[in-house]
Amino acid sequence: MAIPAIHPDTIEDVRQRVDISEVVSDYVVLKKRGKDLLGLCPFHDEKTPSFTVSPSKQFYHCFGCGAGGNAIKFLMEINKSSFAEVVLDLTRRYQIPLKTLEPEQRQEIQRQLSLKEQLYEIVAIAASFYQYALKQPQGETALQYVREERKLSEATIQNFGIGYAPGGWETLYRYLVEQKRYPIALVEQAGLIKPRQSGNGHYDQFRDRLMIPIYDSQGRAIGFGSRTLTGEEPKYLNSPETPLFDKSNTLFALDKAKGAIAKADQAIVVEGYFDAIALHTAGFENAVASLGTAFTQGQVRQLLRYTDSKQIVLNFDADKAGVKATQRALTEIEPLIYSGQMQARVLNLPGGKDADEFLLMPSGVTQYKEALRDAPLWIDWQLDQLLLGKDLGEADQIQQIGRQGLRILAKIKDQTLRSHYISNFAQSISKGDRQHYQQLQENFYYQIKRLIKSQRQKNPEPEHQEPTPVDDIPVATASMQLVQAEEHLLRLYLHCTAFRRQIETQLSESELMFGISHNRWLWQEIAHIPPEIKQNLAHNQLLGRILDILTNHPEKMQPLGNLLYLNEKTEIDIHRVPLQIRAAIATMEYVNTKKHYEYCREKYENLDPSHNDYLYYMQEFCRLKQDLIETNKKRNFSNLEVIKYDS
Repeated sequence: MAIPAIHPDTIEDVRQRVDISEVVSDYVVLKKRGKDLLGLCPFHDEKTPSFTVSPSKQFYHCFGCGAGGNAIKFLMEINKSSFAEVVLDLTRRYQIPLKTLEPEQRQEIQRQLSLKEQLYEIVAIAASFYQYALKQPQGETALQYVREERKLSEATIQNFGIGYAPGGWETLYRYLVEQKRYPIALVEQAGLIKPRQSGNGHYDQFRDRLMIPIYDSQGRAIGFGSRTLTGEEPKYLNSPETPLFDKSNTLFALDKAKGAIAKADQAIVVEGYFDAIALHTAGFENAVASLGTAFTQGQVRQLLRYTDSKQIVLNFDADKAGVKATQRALTEIEPLIYSGQMQARVLNLPGGKDADEFLLMPSGVTQYKEALRDAPLWIDWQLDQLLLGKDLGEADQIQQIGRQGLRILAKIKDQTLRSHYISNFAQSISKGDRQHYQQLQENFYYQIKRLIKSQRQKNPEPEHQEPTPVDDIPVATASMQLVQAEEHLLRLYLHCTAFRRQIETQLSESELMFGISHNRWLWQEIAHIPPEIKQNLAHNQLLGRILDILTNHPEKMQPLGNLLYLNEKTEIDIHRVPLQIRAAIATMEYVNTKKHYEYCREKYENLDPSHNDYLYYMQEFCRLKQDLIETNKKRNFSNLEVIKYDS
């Protein structure tokens, strides 16, 4: 039975009456921890509790996987239920009167849901048909191919639902339309049959092909990938675009990989289905494939939901075609990379092999682990590509490399990072000649300065600018903002002894935790240090203690060691401590709120207005937008405030 659209008054009553600790306690064992409740996260595997519930804010958050929201969101996620279903259940549980909207809306909602549900059913039936055909005599060649050439076990074949499309022109058509009695129009909409050019009848989309079902992130079959067994072109063929299947926003094996991505805090992207299947079989279950299309920003955004570090490794083929595919992918996702929303690494396997081929080699799994660990950052890979096959003794080639490299380096916004790469790039070209290195470095600085100035002249900024409106602040900046705010707060804590209690108090009152893993580790180490050391105003003993800890954990020295020392800029910042604390705390709050805001905005923009969940996400979107505007104000200083602390 269709669920009626729920009146906003009922939704608001539910929000006011429902207690999140009661709701979550039905699924998670919670223990008191200060003002909050703590337990093991139900959304990912963990041994150390990182799932917190705040009764005062009626909000939950997991610092491990990033899940968060209110009681309604929790029940939607844990039970895979719609917003309307959850609200209805809560009205019954808390005996809240139910108001609904006009009944005419229910018919349209039901019609839209009915179409997609029927398409899901047809695609699922087709997947079962193909799997059955693989084990029949007609599928013997296909079965032999996956077992002997692809070396896939029976368990892997079953896990990925691999099947076979028989060679007849109307085999699936007869099964779905004539036997199962599904309407021809729906089977065609599912992308399984095509109308004949003569206009008389239909024929199967896939014939005599190995079939690989493609699932959405919830594990529902939405389309198919296929491989020819006869040498027919195209070698690989995907389902056409349908109401269920959008290649540019779909990743093969994401339904199986998302948990492993969250656990590894990293996603591996390959080009082909069999590369992804081989990686899963070898234990690299955080792998997905891009379905043979260009790697898009939409696909990246899906992956970023599951990794805190936002690290994505592109493992395309290392041949010329694979290198071009990698370059195209980096160009497509360049705005996300440069603005800090994601970290990209590039893994090219030795010998130009693809992952499927490489893993079958002796010790292939071990070598893949090593190659994955050593995969260079995207910018290192791009700069290395410029040097491949070039003669650095030829002046014209050096000039060509320099021009191409400068275009890459000029896009780096962070000055420290840009300086690092300018130095490295000059070192690579100079081949150890110190005088040449210094000349190149100076020239690169000068040329990049000119490039940046030229770009600014083409796109001048207004002399007086109001704080950027929330909608104009890209999500991509959130990661870098959080990194800078957390580092800033830790640096102030370490060097400004008189303000340590204030920082602790404000973090506690705002119920904030450090989101970057190494910063969170350092804060936990600080918590274990005796109070008499931390609050000693006469002698800063804490710095020495932290240095000892980092010495015993050398892997933490690189990301954290710079906090122990002050440079010219950070010396100035510690004279404005109250302002800096306020800005850092506000930025951490802003980034946390921004994540929820973006999630609600995506839902609100993509849902039809007649959908039951539309009203909820629209209200959340508007509320969070106002919260972000207010929080953003706290991050900015007036000239009077700066003068006060500089005088």
